[in-house]
Amino acid sequence: MFLKLVTANALFFSRGIVARARLYHVLQGTCDELPDPLLDAWFDKAFVKLKVLSRSLHGMDFFDGRVVNMGDGSVIEDELVKRKMNAFRSLVRAFVGSRSVQLSMKRSVAEFQGDGPVSLRHARFGEAIDRRPMVVDSLTKIGDILNISAQQRKAVRVAISPQVTQHRIWTGALDWILNDLKQELERSNRSHPNHTSKMGLQIVCSCCRFLDETVASYDEESASWMRLQPLNNNSSSKPPRTWADLLEMINDLTRCLQGRSEEGMAFHVNNLHAMKEGLSQIKDVPVDKNAGYKDLRHQESLVQRSLNKTLGHASPCLFALLCYYLYGSLRHLEVDLRGSFLRLDDGNKFCLYMGQILTGVEEDAVWNGIKRLEKVLRLFGFMWETAGMKGTLELQGHLWLVGNDSKVLAYKGNTFFIHGISL
Repeated sequence: MFLKLVTANALFFSRGIVARARLYHVLQGTCDELPDPLLDAWFDKAFVKLKVLSRSLHGMDFFDGRVVNMGDGSVIEDELVKRKMNAFRSLVRAFVGSRSVQLSMKRSVAEFQGDGPVSLRHARFGEAIDRRPMVVDSLTKIGDILNISAQQRKAVRVAISPQVTQHRIWTGALDWILNDLKQELERSNRSHPNHTSKMGLQIVCSCCRFLDETVASYDEESASWMRLQPLNNNSSSKPPRTWADLLEMINDLTRCLQGRSEEGMAFHVNNLHAMKEGLSQIKDVPVDKNAGYKDLRHQESLVQRSLNKTLGHASPCLFALLCYYLYGSLRHLEVDLRGSFLRLDDGNKFCLYMGQILTGVEEDAVWNGIKRLEKVLRLFGFMWETAGMKGTLELQGHLWLVGNDSKVLAYKGNTFFIHGISL
């Protein structure tokens, strides 16, 4: 009797190992076996959990690396909600890699493009690496994905640098970063007041005051050309301030915030480090908005020439300025499923596809997801065109939600496939 019990337990244990091994390989996209009853049972249970999580996360989404209430923009700091969001996204990734969703996705693309067998031969998100999240934070990462050569990357830098290093872009990006960080620290001070937040807020307010007091606002219709050179008054004149003053304050600010562990704070600190790279190149350039017209234009010219000369293709500062130039803001550029870049069958046509996970099924939730995904795809399209790549690049977005609602939408010239997950 004892021997039978031991044998039964060993058999049950070994079957469990085999089932988990099969499940792992199928979810990783490395197993082409026929559907397994164990997997079917797992997906049945997982789908029930997916629906429960979708209802509990209604109106919430990831934004700038944090869980946010999309209704009022408030940041949700509840650890249970964060765990639910991570579990929901993990389950969706598992379903995207499943055989049924893969087949449905291939058919949707094939029906839309009308080329049947050709599209069916190009699987989307079939490999595990394609279903991983990705933060787009450098031109180097974009160039690696699009297979852009070193010579073409140099051409990209030469083309974009004079545009994105304009004085109004430089000061606009600085102002946006500092004011966005100020709002973040004010929110942190209200919810969890501490010495670090108070100190950081004081420093960032000083940085904002520096820009207000020293940087002339850019207005093409202003009569700045009429401004006369101020008369010299040696008794009361002070040495002009330089960008080194702001660099010193931002150095203090990054040291103050370096140990903060909140989601979103690392994003702000990274932006500050990026701008420090540019500030270190122009630290000796004077900045005085009360100077005469010629002196102002000379100051602005020195800033642009220095940044244009020193910021390379891999520069975080150049990437930040490009994002501000394209979008007018600096947001967390992240996709839930990184997708892949592939060459289509005719040899001169390429496709880049990426994915986003939606917690809601409402029209507003769908369009918010599309707009965020389009911003990332647009950056890749911009890089492709600027590099002068040969061939046509098709940009594709894929979004998943829980339910039966599947459709194809067009936005700003790109195609977005909405995939419903159901059993």
